[in-house]
Formats: sequence, structure tokens, C-alpha cells
Amino acid sequence: MSSAEKLGGLGIIPKRKRQKVTEVSSSHSKHEVRFQNLIIFIVERKMGSSRRMFLMDLARKKGFRVDDVLSDSVTHVVAENNSWNEIWDWIQNQKLSNADKLKVLDISWFTDSMAAGKPVDIEEQHRLQERKILQSNLPLASPVVTISQYACQRRSTVNNRNKIFTDALDMLAENFEFNENDGAFVAFSRATSLLKSLPYTISRMANLEGLPCFGEQTKAIIEEILEDGVCSKVESLLCDEKYKARKLFTSVFGVGLKTADKWYGQGFRTLEEVKAAKDLKFTKMQKAGFLYYEDINSAVTRPEADAVGQIIENIVQECTPDASVTLTGGFKRGKVKGHDVDFLISCLKEGKHEDLLHKTVRKLDIQGLLLHSDFMEATLEKRKLPSKQYDAMDHFQKCFLILKLNKALVNNRVLSVPSVSAVRPTNKEAEPEVNTKIKDWKAIRVDLVVVPAQQFAYALLGWTGSRQFERDLRRYTHHEKNMMLDNHGLYDKKKKVFLEAKTEEEIFAHLDLDYIEPWERNA
Repeated sequence: MSSAEKLGGLGIIPKRKRQKVTEVSSSHSKHEVRFQNLIIFIVERKMGSSRRMFLMDLARKKGFRVDDVLSDSVTHVVAENNSWNEIWDWIQNQKLSNADKLKVLDISWFTDSMAAGKPVDIEEQHRLQERKILQSNLPLASPVVTISQYACQRRSTVNNRNKIFTDALDMLAENFEFNENDGAFVAFSRATSLLKSLPYTISRMANLEGLPCFGEQTKAIIEEILEDGVCSKVESLLCDEKYKARKLFTSVFGVGLKTADKWYGQGFRTLEEVKAAKDLKFTKMQKAGFLYYEDINSAVTRPEADAVGQIIENIVQECTPDASVTLTGGFKRGKVKGHDVDFLISCLKEGKHEDLLHKTVRKLDIQGLLLHSDFMEATLEKRKLPSKQYDAMDHFQKCFLILKLNKALVNNRVLSVPSVSAVRPTNKEAEPEVNTKIKDWKAIRVDLVVVPAQQFAYALLGWTGSRQFERDLRRYTHHEKNMMLDNHGLYDKKKKVFLEAKTEEEIFAHLDLDYIEPWERNA
């Protein structure tokens, strides 16, 4: 999905600047209907006719059928700023024969579907009855709660009630990071993180009063979106040639910002142009990135992650029976989709993890499942103080892989291991058999990290994320507790000792923090 598609939801709440769009005809004849079994009705109440007309036209352009009038043929009713009781009472008055079958949804389902270009699965946050705090009933000032500046003292689930703002701020933060403007990147990232933790939707600027992490720039962005439904800086960025090229080039596995800028400076604007250039030399990782680009850039689902995890666990325990394989990253935080799958491998007995990663990767290769591997050996020979850099890479042995996942395993989860005689000869960079009529496998990005048992709790905390949660946890540790924390351990600078921990709960206890569950760390 392109940046424009992914952030398409940023422009779907027009109030002033976008009113001209409503002049476009709402006729279905101009647009092909791609989703025949779904008919949407958008409630005008508390929305206004101009905004409703714009949303209807937007949906039709994306292939959705939207009816002007509520009738028995409607399947999905979408409302904004209305309670379940308000909409349900209104529907009952319409005397529909299919009222009990209607899916009555919050506007968030509509915006997510527009961004995806297809109807997304209905989740709990999309159901109108789950919207317990109405924007219209919010106090003029922010609710009487104390909200910490640190993400590690806030609970952030996947239910983001302020996506219209966080999408904009995330994109601007990313561009600041591209431009190596660390100050602005951190400021926008902190503001985004706090918005994701709020149990209510920002509906007026007064809701920001008393909240930390908001500076003049971030407030200006939020105010513009509240007034106009769009952020002019975001819209300009979506049209910016350099930003689009950086975003595109860095989407290739193995391509960093320096390489992306180099290609941009050489005049390249598309991946096709880069691949066709005869004078460019690609690394082993970049070659794999281009070869499996389509698969790698399609989201990994939770069932796919579980299937990969079962394969890895079977092989690891075949090598070392008492070894454990633990899923981390976004999937551990409750996300249903991700870009890759991360696993920690650990052994109860010291020393038994040595060479385990190499053995595991060799078996993956023998079984015909290895498409690419890139090892990074452990670099920490003796115990050192935790790094002062919030985003510093840890020193564990790790391997970045691309694995070949049989699609049949995702559905039936019968994970039989192929015999050696049944697989192709081992060749680490041999191209897959892509000439078959039906491709029955998918390339999946996988990171394997081997962790000594005594450091497992710290590694699990660090690799679970989110990135901003971990940054703030380390910042809190340094500024509030006079300690140092990284993926290897926690050091008390006053007592001059490392604090041992067998679980994440013990680490939080060392820091005098309430324990935050993994699914509440989506900061």
C-alpha cells in the first residue's frame, strides 16, 4: 500500500477547505462497484450534509456502494459522534425489516476501510456501542486525570481513538527522521504516543489543556485538522517527490536512508528504474529484498506468524530440547498484522545456546525453507553498562531471515517437516520456483535472536516494544530513577550493581512502576 493510500484517511473529514469536493456528482454510474454484497448508509446527524456528501463520493470512488436513503437493502450504517442508543432508536423508527441484521458502526470503520481500499474486518473499536465517551459530551476542558509524560506510565492498546491526528503526526515525524531532525522527530513521536493512550477522542483544543508532550507545532497540526479535516503539511508531503522516493526505496529489505538518498540523487524515482540501472551494485540483502518485494511488503497476518513460530520451535527443539522460542514485537502486543515476525530463542542451561542459531538456520536451509539469511554475531564479550542511547542496537547474536512459508500450513497448521530427500539441493541464494502456475508459498521476514537465560526478561521487554514505549522506559529509568536500562540489563548507578530479573514484572518492580501488559504498550 502506498503512503497516500495508507494515509488516505487524513483527508476524509473536510469542513471548510474541502467543501468544493461536494460538488462532484454522487451518481453511482461514474464509478465501478467492487463490493457487491455491501451497501453503506452514512448518517447525516451530527455530521452535516457537506461532509456526508464528500464521504459518500469518496467511498464510491473506491468501489463501495453507498445509498442516499436508508432501506432494507443497506447492510452497514455508519455514524459519527452518535451513541448506540441514539442511532438504534432512529433505526427503529424507520420500520426496516432487516434492522436486526444491520451492522451499526462508528466512523472509524469507514476511515479504516477507505485507507485500506476495501472493507476491513469489523473489530471491537469499530462497533458504535463500544464508543462510551461521546465527543459531544466531552467537557470543555480535558478530563480530570493525571497523564504522565512517559509512555511506560500510560496504557496504550491497539484501540486508537485519535487516528486522524496520529496518522498525520506519524507521517511528519517520519519525514523529520528522514531529514535527521532528531528534536522534531522526538517531539512529534511523543505527542503521537500520548494521543494513542487517551481514552477519549480529541474534539476541541480545550481537550489538550493540561496534557504533556504537546508543543506549538503539534498543537497547530491538531487545530488545523479539527477545523479543516486535513493537515496542509501532510498533503504537501504526500505530493513531495523526495519523500515519496525515500518512502519507496526504504521499503526494500536492506535499503537504508543513505542508499535511498543516493538513488534519489542519481535521478531514480521508481523501483523499476533502480532495478534496470546497469551501473548499480546491490548487496546480498538488497537482492533478496527486490526478489521477494511483493511478499515482504504485504502484511504478515497473525495466523502466518503462528505458523512460522511453530516451524521455528520444532526445529529449535529438535536441536536443543530444552530451548524456548518466544514471539515478540507487535504480535505480542496484540496486533493482528505486522511487517515481520520476531522470536527470542533461549536455553535454561548456560552454554547450550552456543551454535544453536547456526544449526537452526542450516536445518531451515536443508528443508528448503530458507530464502535468505544474514547473521549478526554477538558482540558483547563481557558485561558492560547499559547503553545511554535510547535506540541503540543490542549485542545479542541474531539472524535476519526470509523464509518460505507454505500457505497450506497457515490454514490447517499441520506442520510436517519435509524429508531431506524431498527438498531441493541446498543453495542459500537460489531463486525460488516462481514459474509454477499457482504460487503456494509466501516469503516472510523473520528475525531470530539468541538470548542467554539470565538476560531473557530484559531482552523480552526490549524486543516487545513499542519503539516509543521502550524509549520512554529508558528515559524514565535515567531521569527518574538514576538507573540505566537496555536489552541486556538494569544498572543502579547509586548502588553500582546490576539488578537481576527473571520476569518483566520484576523489572517494572525494580523501577517502582505499575506493570503494563504487552497489549497495553502500543505507544
